[in-house]
Amino acid sequence: MFRRRESVPFSFVAESERFRSNITPPPREQASVSQLAARSLVGLTIVAGLVGSLVLGLPALSPQGEARPQQAEAANGH
Repeated sequence: MFRRRESVPFSFVAESERFRSNITPPPREQASVSQLAARSLVGLTIVAGLVGSLVLGLPALSPQGEARPQQAEAANGH
């Protein structure tokens, strides 16, 4: 069959939006020096990988038509 829904008083719903817990979360732990060093090394590795792929990929993305006019000028004796 179907369940009968209980009605919730409007004042209870309105108060629930303003409710604040009296439980404070525990303080965050301070990161140790080794954790900070590891995080920075991971970041530097990622940045170095991106820069390296950009440096190695740029020659492949450059148009090939730039080398031909230089060769033509060299063949003409200029």
